[in-house]
Amino acid sequence: MPNPRAILDHAHTHHYGVPAMCCYNLEGILATVRAAEAKRSPAMILLFPWAVHYANGLLVHAAAEAASTASVPIAVHMDHAQTPEIIRRAADIGGFDGIMVDMSHYEKEENLKLTRELVAYCHERGIATEAEPGRIEGGEDGVADTADLEGMLTTPEESEEFVATGIDWLAPAFGNVHGEYGPRGIQLEYDRLLSIREKVGDRVRLVLHGADPFDKEIFQKCIECGVSKININKVLNNEFVRVWGEKAGKAPLTSVIEEATDAMQKAVEKCINRVIAGYCRLHTPTPDLTLRTAKESMNNPFTL
Repeated sequence: MPNPRAILDHAHTHHYGVPAMCCYNLEGILATVRAAEAKRSPAMILLFPWAVHYANGLLVHAAAEAASTASVPIAVHMDHAQTPEIIRRAADIGGFDGIMVDMSHYEKEENLKLTRELVAYCHERGIATEAEPGRIEGGEDGVADTADLEGMLTTPEESEEFVATGIDWLAPAFGNVHGEYGPRGIQLEYDRLLSIREKVGDRVRLVLHGADPFDKEIFQKCIECGVSKININKVLNNEFVRVWGEKAGKAPLTSVIEEATDAMQKAVEKCINRVIAGYCRLHTPTPDLTLRTAKESMNNPFTL
C-alpha cells in the first residue's frame, strides 16, 4: 500500500501539490484513479464520514482496492472526521491510509486534547493524521458548518501547538473557506501561510482546504508557500450532477454512468494540470512509496 506521508513528502520536496479529490460514489473513485493514471500523477481519494455511515465501509474498501491496484501512488483519506467515535471506527474499519482529526468545532484546549489522543490512536494503527488549527469557515456534505463559531485564522504559534500533538499534516485557516466564498470573493493571506510554513518547518506538511474556485495562479502561490495537499470537491462532483441531470431517463443507465465517470475524469485531469504544473510525471515503473521514506525512495521529480 502507498505511504501517504511519502507521497506528500515528495510533493513538498519537488514543489507541487497532490490533488485530493472528495468522492461520494464509485464513479468519483474510478474517475480519480483513471485521471491520475492518465496523467501519471499521485493522488488521494477523500471520503467524508458519510461514506462510513451510509455504506458501513463498503465504499471505503472499494476505494482502498482501487488505490492499491492503481499504477500510480494513490492514498485513501477520511476528510473532516469530527467525532472521536467516527475516527476510531474509521481507524478500525480498514482501508484508510489517513484520517483528518477535525476537532475544530471545540474550543482550542479541548481541540488539542482530543487531537492528541486521537492522533495516537490512528498512529498505533499505521494511519497518518491531519488536523485543522483555527476554523476554516463554511460547511460541506455531512460536515458541520463552523461559520456560526467565531471564524479564526491560524497563527504560527497555534500551529506549533498542533504540531506538538503528533499530527502529520496541518490544514491552516488563512482566508480559505469551505463551499462558496460569497460576495467578498477570495481573500487569502499568503504572508500568514508562509509564516506558518516557516514555523513548522519540515515537521508536517500543509494542506489546502476550500480550493474549488481557485485558478492555477492561486494554486501555485499556495504551493510556493508550502502547501503539499490540495482538497477538491465540487469541480469533480458537479460533473456527475450535470451529466445525470442532462441524460438520466434519456439514455441507458449504463451509458449515463459511463458518461458521468468520463466527465469526472476529465475534471480531475484539469485539476492535476493546475496543481502539478509539469513538476511531476510518474514514469513506469513508479517509485517505491510504500514503507520507505521520501528521502530514501525519491530523488528526481521527472524520474519518479
